[in-house]
Formats: sequence, structure tokens, C-alpha cells
Amino acid sequence: MKPIIILWLVLVFPFPSSLLRAQYNGDFTTVRAEVDFSKKIREWDGFGFNYVQVAQSIDYTKDPQEYGGFSLLTEEERQALCDMVFGEDGLKPGIVKMFYDPFHQKDPDGPFDHKTTTEWMRYFVREGLKRTRDRDGDLKIITTLYGPPVWATKQKFLRGRDLDPAMKYELAEYMIDWLKFLKDNEKFPIKYISLHNEGEDWMRWPADGQSGNIGGGHDYNMFWPPEQVVDFIKFMRPMMDKAGLADIGITPGETSNWYRFSYWGYADAIADDEGALNNLGLVTSHGFYGGNYGRWFGEHRSVGIDILRAKKPGLHCWVTSTSWSKMDANNLKEMHGNIYTAKVNAIIPWAGIQRPAKWVGGDPNPGSAFSVNEEGNYKVRRGYYYYKLLCRAGQPGMAVAKTMAMDSELAVIAFSGNGTQNPNAFILVNIGKQDKKVAVLVRGGGGKRYEAFRTTDSPDRFQELEIQSNYNDEYKSVGTFELQNDILYYTAPARSGTTFYVQ
Repeated sequence: MKPIIILWLVLVFPFPSSLLRAQYNGDFTTVRAEVDFSKKIREWDGFGFNYVQVAQSIDYTKDPQEYGGFSLLTEEERQALCDMVFGEDGLKPGIVKMFYDPFHQKDPDGPFDHKTTTEWMRYFVREGLKRTRDRDGDLKIITTLYGPPVWATKQKFLRGRDLDPAMKYELAEYMIDWLKFLKDNEKFPIKYISLHNEGEDWMRWPADGQSGNIGGGHDYNMFWPPEQVVDFIKFMRPMMDKAGLADIGITPGETSNWYRFSYWGYADAIADDEGALNNLGLVTSHGFYGGNYGRWFGEHRSVGIDILRAKKPGLHCWVTSTSWSKMDANNLKEMHGNIYTAKVNAIIPWAGIQRPAKWVGGDPNPGSAFSVNEEGNYKVRRGYYYYKLLCRAGQPGMAVAKTMAMDSELAVIAFSGNGTQNPNAFILVNIGKQDKKVAVLVRGGGGKRYEAFRTTDSPDRFQELEIQSNYNDEYKSVGTFELQNDILYYTAPARSGTTFYVQ
């Protein structure tokens, strides 16, 4: 009987012999990992980019805030940055987020001015769309109500906490007019309107709501309880249809993280209301991660998404803002959490181009792809090179593929070509303080050779973590690797990410 049992085990668990030798015959120095491109978990809509122009100004006439910094650059520099984001050799995002600030209409019966406070944001999107279409691609644009105009709040001042119920239809019209401007005037491929920015966080205001901040200020928002979100999704959909915007979907706004979306009642409120569920076009939330229990706790959880998908199969979910962290390997691990634990279809990080001097008190999420100083100089930051590993690999129309790694300091993110012209690709992340030997079993890749590009943490970050390392890679080509019995052997440097593209 013993030979039969052994044969049965081999047939049911067909591990390649080389991997067996590496891990079951005494060599426990190599981490086992797997990528299976034939097992597609969900459709992937792409990675995105967010140019933020006006985020904090209380009076735009006195403080014409321009947080993205393009206003300080020369035209040649602006074009260079647009190439680095949208060009053939750039990030190649498939999604762009556009904020809608509170300054577009002074009173509910007055004229709209959609141009004054959005000049550079629209420039960025216009240039990005041109480059994307020049390489036969396209963009999906989501726009978010950053905060309502003064007249829409009970308090009648900027950053007022509560919606004036008498103004809810006028606030919907405020959003609809912006959508029509983007679609008809700019000819932008606008796909979604998001109702709020972190509107769940009622603790940002004093209990009486008689001032617009606690502790010195915050970016625009208003309190959006779950009932208000449900109401807007229900009544605003037919208003948009009547305005000729039936092709633009409504999202439930953007809670600070996925934990709040589920546990603070938003997912259940929508799932329990048939009208809201039917009108829901996309699920959105910020994907900020906070692993410690407390005020800012926010795990990567899919509970709210699962509740809605159970009632509306195929519903897509996007992270519409997430931190660049310290622009290090941990940031890729956070992306892995959003993709494989929160189960999203797209990710857009927080402001990709930042002008630090224009954020009051300092941006609490200061990582980015680029920064612009007050002298008009820009810098390409480490975040760009880490994001490039992901953004180019996970193009729109691809599919998230199944992965595993038997070491919690490693993460593997994989995207299947899924019938597109994009090659199968996977990203191997090592957040540990030592180099790690890894054996990646690759299934369904469609080729034996993989071209690799690598980014590592900066020397300053290595020093901060007390790591000895000679690496300083910024999306550096590190050669071609050939599978051996379907296994890719690789030593992942400490604090690194490496993208492998099938050839």
C-alpha cells in the first residue's frame, strides 16, 4: 500500500522536484512563493493619479491655493512631468481623480465658474488624456465633491459640518453642473461622481458644529451620515439621467478607510435599501491603513465590499486615495493589502504632485511621486519609482491573479494579461531587513523568460532602519530570469520591490 499512497500524493500535490529539494530536503533558506496567472481573481481597472489644486483655502480670492505646483513651473517642466506620468515610458495610469472644490458657485441661484480654481488640474488631465490616447489608451475619470459651497450647509460657513436639508437638491445640481462642464466643455471621459471626501469623520468638528475645524484645520468636507449617502444615491440618479448623464455612475463617497466603510454603517445602509443599491455605480473609499487600535485604526478589510457584492455581483470597488507612506517597500505591502485583502479593482494614491509649503501645518501624508518647492524647482521622489513597479504592471483590462508567499515579510502581486496586449507581470516585495532567497512557482505565465525592474528604499531609509545595504535602485533594470522547472529563483534585496514581465 505504501507505494500507492506515495503515488497518490504526487498526483494530488504535484510540486516540482526542484522545489521539493529546496524546501523539504533540508534547505530552509529559500522562501516558497507562487503565481498562477490562470487563476484570475477579479477584473483590474488600473492604477490612478490625483492632481490636487485647491484643498484648504478658506478664501480663494485672498489665498489662491495651488497645491500641485504646476503654476510655479515652466511649460517645459510641466510637459516633462506629464511625460513621466502619462508617457510611454512613464507610469501609464488608467484613472485620474479630480476634486471639486467649494468655490464654483457663490449662491444657489448664481452663475457657475468652473475654471478659476481648476486651471492646473484641468491642464494636467488634458495633457494626460492626449498622451494616453496617443498610445491607443484611454482614461477613466472620477470626480469627488471635496466639500460643499457655504450655502449648502446649516452653518453657512466654509467647512460647515451639516447639510442644510433645504439645499440638498441644489447641492446635487452643484455636482451635476460640474459633470456637464467636464463632459461637454472639456470632452473628458468622466465616469463617476463621488459624493464626499472623508465625510464619515464627524469628530473633526466640535460638538456644537460652530466652527469648521478642531486643532487648526483640515481639508474640505462635510459630515455625511449613512442615511444622507443613501438619500443622495437614490434621488440624484434620476436627476443625472434627466441632465443627460446616464453614462456617469454614482459612488457612496469616500470614507477614510475600508474599516469605517463597513463598521461605521455605510455598506449595510446601502445594502438594505433596494433603491440605493440599484443606483450604486461603484464602491469607493480611501484605503489608508492604520494597524494599531485607536482613533485612526483602519485595516484592509473587504467586509463592506463583500456585503454589497453579494447583492450586486460584479460590482467594482476603487481605492480613491491612499498614502504613499514613507515612499518605501512598506507602501507596496499596503497596496497588496488593498488588492488581496480589501479586494479592490483599482487604486488611486493621494496627491501625486505636492507643493509642501501650501499645506497648512504640513501634509499628514507627505509622500508623493513629485514635489515642487517655492523656488519653482521640482523633484522626482522615491515614491515615483516604487509606484512605477505597480502602475505599469497593472494596466486597465488586466486581471488580478492568484499569488502566495510563505513569509509575511514578502508579498506577491500579480496581473494577468486577460486578453489585453499587456504582458503577464508580477511584483515581488520584500519588507524585511535582510535579503531573501525566493523560489517562485509560476503557472500559466505563457513564457519562460522574465524581464525584471527593481526599486529599493533610499539610503536615508536604510539608515533610519539600521540596515546595511549597497542598493540604491530606482526602477532599475536587473536583467532577465529564466524559469527552471517552472520556478523563478531570485534573491530579493532587503526593503525592495521587483517587477517581472514575461517576455
